[in-house]
Amino acid sequence: MDDLARVEHLTDLADLLRPSAVRAAATLGVADHIAAGTHDTPSLARLCGARPDVLDALLRYLVSLGLLDRDGDGRYALREAARPLLDDHPFTLREALRLDGVAGRSDMALVDLVHTVRTGEPAHVGLFGRGYWDSLNEDPRHVEAIERAASGQLAFDAEIIFDGYDWASVRSVADIGGNSGTILTGLLNRHPHLHGTLVDLRSVAGVAARNIADSGLADRCEVAPGSFFDPLPAGRDVYLLSAILGDWDDDQAVAILRRCAEAAGSTGRILLADVNLDVVMRGEEAARTELWLRAMMPTPVRTVADLKRLGDAAGLRVSWEGPATPVRSLIEFSAREAAA
Repeated sequence: MDDLARVEHLTDLADLLRPSAVRAAATLGVADHIAAGTHDTPSLARLCGARPDVLDALLRYLVSLGLLDRDGDGRYALREAARPLLDDHPFTLREALRLDGVAGRSDMALVDLVHTVRTGEPAHVGLFGRGYWDSLNEDPRHVEAIERAASGQLAFDAEIIFDGYDWASVRSVADIGGNSGTILTGLLNRHPHLHGTLVDLRSVAGVAARNIADSGLADRCEVAPGSFFDPLPAGRDVYLLSAILGDWDDDQAVAILRRCAEAAGSTGRILLADVNLDVVMRGEEAARTELWLRAMMPTPVRTVADLKRLGDAAGLRVSWEGPATPVRSLIEFSAREAAA
């Protein structure tokens, strides 16, 4: 490879236009509008809320990427390669790629990956000046994105939570940082004797409340908007933290556990259901995933021993430890005073 070829190769590797164009198309719904029968640029521009001249440049570029076809009259058609951008495609990527979505906004921060490499902080902090969840919660424009993400959200390996813990002895559970309610509604449906409380930030809590009502669980579940860094609703039997602590550094994680401990008191328990992301960050071939995760969260990987250490720092003891899958681990903490 000569010098010119190397320059061209590096230029291609560093190209930001190609992914930006694909994500712009996903955001604007270009594929759905074309699939619905709109093929000319002026009509597409009206539907997309875009400038016709700039949109046509985007469409022509998508032709060069092999995603669209363009006939002699300037009308566009989808190629098979673009079909995953359709909302109703069985493996749709539209929500994951659109820039006004939950995942898309998070991905945008990758342009400041150097901030993560230098500081270890999520790239979102360097680019936007605040954390991802704070940003998502403080802007009401993101509520629609939260709702869209919730409609297709999968409870990541949630079976271990539903079936790997003795819920028969539990009457009430608080899902701390419960997001849209996917885990909690699944848990309440699986165990009809349980009553639930979901705690999350204001915008997310509003989405969760609607999902809980739509699930017919409003009589057994309440939503308490708030931060898990503030005092939590007290007196629940179990405080569930599902895939929460990886988004926070050690000091913040201990603070969250302490808030749970305060609310649980001497008789309640904290059930930590953390995600073992180290399974996807092993070996050289996993470097891409590791960089992506570290750009999104400050501590994506903690061992079970690390989690126990955090519990100890929060004044808790391990009162039960469940089976760990390659993806999830279950650890129950109780107040130290309860050890006697």
